[in-house]
Amino acid sequence: MDVLPILSTLRRHKITALLVVLEIALTCAIVCNAVFLISQRLERMQMTSGIAEHELVQIQAFGIGKPDDARAHTQEDLAALRQIPGVKSVALVNEVPFTNSSWNSSIKLDPKQKLPTLNATQYFGEDLLSTFGAKLVAGRNFNPDEYLEFRQVQRDETLQKKVTGVIITRALGEKLWPGQSALGKPIYLGDDSVRVIGVVEGLIRPSLFNGDDTAQWSMVFPLRMDTGNASRYVLRTAPKDRERVLAAAAATLRKANPHRIIQDKKTLDDIRGEFFQDDRAMAGLLAGVCIALLVVTALGIVGLGSFWVAQRRRTIGVRRALGATRRNILHYFQTENFLLATIGIALGMVLAYGINLFLMLHYELPRLPAYYFPVGAVVLWLIGQAAVLGPAMRAAAVPPVVATRSV
Repeated sequence: MDVLPILSTLRRHKITALLVVLEIALTCAIVCNAVFLISQRLERMQMTSGIAEHELVQIQAFGIGKPDDARAHTQEDLAALRQIPGVKSVALVNEVPFTNSSWNSSIKLDPKQKLPTLNATQYFGEDLLSTFGAKLVAGRNFNPDEYLEFRQVQRDETLQKKVTGVIITRALGEKLWPGQSALGKPIYLGDDSVRVIGVVEGLIRPSLFNGDDTAQWSMVFPLRMDTGNASRYVLRTAPKDRERVLAAAAATLRKANPHRIIQDKKTLDDIRGEFFQDDRAMAGLLAGVCIALLVVTALGIVGLGSFWVAQRRRTIGVRRALGATRRNILHYFQTENFLLATIGIALGMVLAYGINLFLMLHYELPRLPAYYFPVGAVVLWLIGQAAVLGPAMRAAAVPPVVATRSV
C-alpha cells in the first residue's frame, strides 16, 4: 500500500532520487568487479608450488675470479653444508621457484613440427627433487650414474644425446598427452629426444610470465651444477631451524672460500612473499576502494534520508495525527530506500557485466561468476537499510503535535 505514494513522492524529487540510484549502481558495478579481482589475486597468492616451501632456505653466492676446479669446490661446499646440524638435504640448483627468472625450453612431440607444442621450465641439480620435497607419483628418480656435468654438456652439444631421461610434472604430462600416461613418452628439445622416466605431483615454475595456467609446466634434467662464478644452494631443514641454518650455511661458505660474496640468503617463504607483493598491494588497494565506495554510498543514503525527513516533518506529523504508527513511518522510509536501492542494483548489475566484458576483452580476465550479482545485491540492500535506519527512526520519533505546529 506504501509503494504508490512513495513512487509519487519520488517523482517530485527526480534529480535527488536519480543521484542516489546512480551512486548505488556505480558502487554495485565497481564493487562486484573489484571483489572478483581481489579473489583472483588471493587465489593466485595461494597457488600450490608442489614443494616443501616451509622447510627450504636459499643462499646465492658469487665467486671472485675463475675457480681452479669448480667441481671439486662444489663437492667440498656440499659436504660442508650437509654437516650443519638440522640440514636434511642440500642441492646446488640452477633456479628456485618464485624468482621471476627461469630457464625455459620449447618442447615438440614430433621433430618435424614447425612450431613447438609448448614452453616449459628446465630445472637442473643433483638431489633436486629430494631437497625440494617434490612428490614422485609415477616412474622413478634419477640414478647417481645418470647425472652429467652441466658445464661439460654446455660446451659439448654432443653430450646432450647422453641425457637418459627427464622428470616432468603431472600438469605438463596431462597437457602433452591428455588422458594418457606420460611414462616412456619422448619429447623433443630441438632435434634431440629424451624420454619421460618420472612424474612429480607438482613443481611450480620460477616465473609466471606466461600466465597461471602454465605455472606447473616444469621439467627436471639429470645435470649437475657447479659453483663456477655463481651458485645457488638450497637447503632443507625443519621450519623452526631455518634462520639458524641460514646463518650457519653463510658462515660455512665464507669459511670454505673467503673470496666469495654471499649475495642473498632467504627462506623460501620470504621469496614467495616478495614474489606476490604486487598482488597483495593490488588486493589491498582494491579492498580500500570497495570500502570507500560502500562508506560513501552509505553516507549518501544517510544524507538523503536526513534531508527528506527535515523536508517532510509536516507530512509526517499529518500521517501520525491520522493514525500512522511509528512503525508505519519507519516502514515507509525503509521501503522508499529499498525501491531506490533495487533500481540502482539492477542498473549496477548491467554495468558490472559490461565492465567485466571489457576486462575480459582487454586484460584476458575470466568471466565474472553469476553468484557475485545476488551476493552484491544483498550486501547493498543491507547497507542501504542500515544507512536509512537512523533518519527513519528520527522521522518515526516526531510527535504529531510538534509536527503540525511547525508549519
